[in-house]
Order: sequence, then C-alpha cells, then structure tokens
Amino acid sequence: MKHTASPARDSPWWLPSRHVDRRAFLLLRTRIKAAIRRWFEGQGFVEVEPAALQVSPGNETHLHAFSTTLTEPDGRHRCLYLHTSPEFACKKLLTAGERRIFAFAPVFRNRERGPWHHPEFTMLEWYRTEEPYRALMDDCRSLLAIAAEAAGARCLSARGQTVDPFAEPEHLTVAEAFQRFAGIDLAPTLSAEGKDRDALAEAARALGFTIAPDDTWGDIFSRVLIAKVEPNLGIGRATLLDKYPVSEAALARPDPDDARFAQRFELYACGVELANGFGELTDIVEQRRRFELTMAEKARIYGERYPIDEEFLAALALMPPACGAALGFERLVMLATGARHIEQVIWTPVVAASAANVERDGGS
Repeated sequence: MKHTASPARDSPWWLPSRHVDRRAFLLLRTRIKAAIRRWFEGQGFVEVEPAALQVSPGNETHLHAFSTTLTEPDGRHRCLYLHTSPEFACKKLLTAGERRIFAFAPVFRNRERGPWHHPEFTMLEWYRTEEPYRALMDDCRSLLAIAAEAAGARCLSARGQTVDPFAEPEHLTVAEAFQRFAGIDLAPTLSAEGKDRDALAEAARALGFTIAPDDTWGDIFSRVLIAKVEPNLGIGRATLLDKYPVSEAALARPDPDDARFAQRFELYACGVELANGFGELTDIVEQRRRFELTMAEKARIYGERYPIDEEFLAALALMPPACGAALGFERLVMLATGARHIEQVIWTPVVAASAANVERDGGS
C-alpha cells in the first residue's frame, strides 16, 4: 500500500486530514476480520462475546489493568477490572459446555502505548477442547494466509523485514532459539528443584548484559529473549517458538516429555510477536500456586496485586482438556497492510495526552 504524508500523530484521529490517511487501512481491517470470522465459522467454531468487566483482570506480573467501581442497586460498592484478556471468561464457557469458541474481544492494558501497543486493542482468542495442542499452530498458519489474502498482500512486512504468509512456519523450541541466537544453553539452568539464576546471569554477562543483584531468573530470561532472540524470529517465514520454561507460562500445562518446560508457543513474523498459545492447565492447586507467585512478584516490583478469581478456579476444575490461543488482531492487520503504527488500524484510538487539547480545525 502506498503511504501518504500524514498529519502529526499528536493530532486527533478525528481530524479529516488524518482520517483520510488511515481509512484505507481501516477498510482492510474490516475485510480481514470478516474473512477470519468466516474461516472460524467454517471450522465449526461459535463466536462468543466475553464481558470486559471481571473480578480479576488476569494474574500476570507485568500486565497492568484498569479498575473501576461497581455500585449495586442497594448502594454497595465493589472493585472490578477491565480484563487484560478474555481468557478467564472463555474458559468458564468451556466448562459450561462450549467446545470450539472464538472471540474478537476488546481488551485493556494500562501503561502501554507505542507503535505496536495501545491501551485498548482487539484480542482474537480461540479455544479447542479435546484436541491436540499443535492444532493451534496449524490455525496460526491459516490465519496468516487468510489475512494476507483478504488484504491482497503477497507478503507480510514490518521493521524492514518480510514474511511469506503461505510458507510453512519454522518451528523452534525456546531452548534451541537461545542456543542459536544467544549462545546460551538454557536447559542446565532449569531443574526439577528450581532455576539456577547465577548460571543464567553469568551467561548473560558474557553477552554484555548488566545484571543487577535483585534481577531474578525470569528477569534475565526476558531481557535475553527480547534483545537477542526475538529480532531473529519470523524472518522470511513465520516462526513458532515452542516449549517455554514453566515459570514463563503461567496458565499452560507442563510438557509431558520434559516437566521443566510447558506447552506454550508464540507466533512471530518480522520479529513481531503475534500470538500466544497454550495447552491449558487444569490443575487448580498448581494454578493457584502460580497465581500467588506472580502476584507476589507484582507486589515486589510494582507495589500492587490483583485478586484471584475463585470462580475461575472452580470452573477450571470442571473444564475439559483444552488448548487456546490469543492473537493481537491489530498487529496482524499492520503486517498484512503495511501500516507502521497501531493507531492507523484502530477505528477510534484512545487520544494521547498530547493530543487531547488540540483545537478542532480542518487542517494539519
């Protein structure tokens, strides 16, 4: 797609001069969404609409939620959150009896804004019950091709890289990727007894990373992943990065072949993370333990924690075996259309503080 000169990004999206530059991307967004919806329906999925207001927004260490107060008719108040993912609600639907579901869910994440991040965005989330975990990977391959076809694109592009959306994705384990791109043998830093933080710290220092005394194993892992591994993923063809360490897969079940790792994968194209898939954990004792660990870490780092949704844990105990994936829909649209900023593919972006007071005029 040809890019035209854009008004300054700190101008409101509703200025006609800015909207005209975004409109072609937005119309392609609509086409891509319709094509994906048709594909899921053709596969026997039911589209659901999970509520955004939840008791807990999710229990991940580095995700930040929006909170609000619900006032009951009798005047009682309680705190609720806008969900960071529709996962808890969707899994309750699986317990209720749904077997294949998908949702285009608006989700909300605080402290996030940039070319690839926005406070409110659309999560495409889908679940399969009683089906193998690798079925999600096949779904991801199909979705890349569907988006490209709907946009009339021969390739996906971003950050000066391209991906053939019709090619078989590369499949790498996290351990293989750390060895290939960072020269780190990750497996020996993990054991049934725990994580060898010092061994990973030593390997990271050898690569030039500065390691603080309070950096955890997970902190070091994330920094190496972001700096050394992710930029090399999804170049030429998509990459499925599989088998994350269990500590980095809070809602995924352990891999049956090696309990140090989990049935979690991420889909990458052009170095951009697009989707996150799990073989879903249904052990409620283990799930509670993981939630408590992540919330303790959130409290240590950020001074806050979110409640655990007890109804979610109760439903999880009755949920059939399942696998599920979440895909950042706007990111997929960006790659398929060549858009360079997420606000180009969101119909009504959340206005940044710098744009909130711009006078309404017809110009730049």
